[in-house]
Order: sequence, then structure tokens, then C-alpha cells
Amino acid sequence: MQEAVASAYSRDSSAEEIARAVDLTGKLAVITGGAAGLGLETARALALAGADIFIAGRRPQVVAAAAQKLSETGQIVHSAVLDLMSVESVDAFADAVLALERPVDMLIANAGIMACPLQRTAKGIESQFMTNVVGHAVLLSRLARALAQSDDGRFVSLSSTAHHMSPVHFDDIQFERRPYEKWSAYGQSKTGNVLLAVKAAKALGPKGVSCFALHPGMIRTELSRSLDDSDLTQFSSTTAEGQPVADLFKDVPRGASTSVWAATSPALRGKGPLYLEDNKVAELLTKPARYHGVSAYALDPESADRLWTEIETIVERELPL
Repeated sequence: MQEAVASAYSRDSSAEEIARAVDLTGKLAVITGGAAGLGLETARALALAGADIFIAGRRPQVVAAAAQKLSETGQIVHSAVLDLMSVESVDAFADAVLALERPVDMLIANAGIMACPLQRTAKGIESQFMTNVVGHAVLLSRLARALAQSDDGRFVSLSSTAHHMSPVHFDDIQFERRPYEKWSAYGQSKTGNVLLAVKAAKALGPKGVSCFALHPGMIRTELSRSLDDSDLTQFSSTTAEGQPVADLFKDVPRGASTSVWAATSPALRGKGPLYLEDNKVAELLTKPARYHGVSAYALDPESADRLWTEIETIVERELPL
């Protein structure tokens, strides 16, 4: 795992710069959380490269405005409301994508929530795990056949270096027996995002689908809306190497670049599972680090299989790939 792949890009490359190197005419990109922040910039860059776009978001007015903005690229733009806390909403969105009766060339699981106060679904599923992991797993299952119909299908799962904060605690995923801690919950969900790519690669790789997880970088977007002053103090500190944490932040165009690289790079065709950062394959670590690399537990195939089984139990149905 984590085999090196040649890349002409760096952490300072923009999404648009990377998209300019490819022709995506006739391709379809499906992007959750595509109405704002990194998702919107990812969609814009892919559209400028010729892709048709299907974006999803929670707020109808925001989704409609984003679709209108993206249509200025001249590409076909579809949009729909999607609430990843609801399996019924995921199914409705998947139905809308499948109704197009065309391959899905890129499925980018971009949407997410971070470090929220404890919330649960009606069935008791913690909100970060439900939104970031379970909802995307259901969508991946529903669109798996359409991905396999592409001649270069890509599944891209946005994770974070926050996965170093926690593996998936299979003995108590929903914080029923341990105190809820919002960063541990977020870290667990981001490990789950990597494991989704591992599971997808095992099932869909033989069908021609390349599968990746990635850390987009530290970017100030709406994702941080739940943070308070005590959370923000960490950004004035330094890394273990003495680098100011503030220096690690990217703007949105650079933050979206690794998603575009994962979704389009010819060098990544047929690869995966791989965890990417800064438009390259990340270092595989033997112990967690806070700001770079991927922990081995996030790439463990047995954990990926176990996670998928847990998700099927949560949604009370099989999720074929």
C-alpha cells in the first residue's frame, strides 16, 4: 500500500490548474457537498475541464444558487437536495443520479460535518458517523454499478489528518458506553472515510474503478462552523517540527486540488486504495501524526470489511458493491 505515484503538482497547485491538464468531455462527476466550499470549487474545476456535474447539498436555496453558478461554465449541471443523516434522502438522491441512465465517472464523497455537539438520528446513530460515513456508504453502494460502467471510474473519499485522532471503535461506535468527545467522534469518522476507499477498492477495483481517500489540507470553510474559541487556539500553536500550524492552511482552490487530482490524473488510473495529500501519495506511518501521513489502521482491509458489516447492520439492509 501507499506505492509512490509520479505527480507534477504540489500543495500549492490549484484545482483549476490540475483540471486544465485533462479533457473530461462526456464524463459525469457526482459530488456530495458540492454547493459550497471545497465541493463547489471541485465541481467548478471539473466543469471547466468539460465534465457534466451533479451536485448535492442540504440547503435547497444554496444548492440552486450553486447550480446556477456552475451552469456559467457551459456544462450540464444537475442538482438535488441530499441529507446524509437520512437513508431515505440518500436513496432519493441516488435514484435521481441513476435516472440519467449514464455511467458515473467520478463519485466524490466530499460532504461532511466536524466536531459537532452530540446529535443522533432517530435510531441512535451519532451524527458525524452517520453523515460522514454511513450516508456515503449507502450512496456508494447505490451508484457502484454506474461507477463500474465507466471506462475510468473513480471513487474519492475525503478524509482528514484528523483520522489520527481515533480509529473506529467497533466496540462502541455510537458512544453508548464511553463519554462523547466531539474530536474523537470526528477522528473516528475520518478513519471510516479511509476505510470506505479500502472497501471500495477491494470490490470495485477489479471492475476498473480506482479508489482513493485523501486529506485536502486545513482550509477555513463552513466545515468549521461548530468550533469554539478553545478549538481555535490549537491553530496558533506549532507542529512537532516547530512549524507554525497557521502556515499549514490552504485557500479553497488549493484545498480542492487533491480531490481533482484523485478524480482525473491519468497516473492514478487503476490505482487504489491509496491515501493522498498535497497532490501526492502520503507517507504510511507506524504511529499517528497530527498533520501529515496516514495511519496503518486506516488502511486495514479487515477493518474495512468489519466497518461495512457494521454499516449494513445500522441501515438494516445489505449494501452490495
